[in-house]
Amino acid sequence: MNRRGTSLAGRVAIVTGAGQGVGEGIARRLAEHGATVIVAARRAETGEPVAASIRGDGGSATCVETDVTKGESIAACVTHTVAEFGRLDIVVHNAFTGAIPHRLENAVLDKHWKGMSLTAGWASLQCAREAHLHLAASSRRPRGEGGGRYVLITSPSGVEGSANIPLYSPAKAAQRAIAKSLAREWGPDGITVNCIAPVAASPSLITAFDRNPALQQAIEARTPLGRVGDITDDIGSVALFLAGDDSSYVTGQTIVCDGGSFLGL
Repeated sequence: MNRRGTSLAGRVAIVTGAGQGVGEGIARRLAEHGATVIVAARRAETGEPVAASIRGDGGSATCVETDVTKGESIAACVTHTVAEFGRLDIVVHNAFTGAIPHRLENAVLDKHWKGMSLTAGWASLQCAREAHLHLAASSRRPRGEGGGRYVLITSPSGVEGSANIPLYSPAKAAQRAIAKSLAREWGPDGITVNCIAPVAASPSLITAFDRNPALQQAIEARTPLGRVGDITDDIGSVALFLAGDDSSYVTGQTIVCDGGSFLGL
């Protein structure tokens, strides 16, 4: 296990949507640096292999089936975590209903908007509400032993918009507003709240590249660093920073982790 630099030893983190993609990468990076990670996945058949792999690498991880569209499921995940491990220090809300490219006139608003707004906006608020008291308790611990951290995974499309996914962009932009509002509300509790807007080689993006190689070429061409991010080394490392002590004076911010494709902030 590589635990150089930031140490999360003794801390407990929930990562939603950690059964694959960016959530998996974040869960792995946090575990590498000592955190006990709850792999909160909608299906155990995706979440448990990730948790088992982390344990196989010497880390601490448990899969808890969690459907973030249901308040009782989020509450059960938090309750289980605190009962099992005695604390909750970090929550990374990543789970999201995937966006299918569309034009507004062709979108089925009730279907497409409901799923995206539930998993992005509503679930961000519900996860926050369930975790708040525990994150505040973590922030009362001495520096180096705790610190409440809430991280939302948004998207560059939530910052700059998109002509190809017009419903997705406002759903993800809502998370940035939530982060800013909670940063103000929770600041006196010592809890930091931030967003990451990643571009990374998740399974869904890799599938899209396989179907349309020109898409990968276009993304790489507009990216100064000339590549698509790695879910663990690139995105997971930003999450590690926001989860640890080094970011204790950073709150209400969105870190766009896309290799420089968007430079408008």
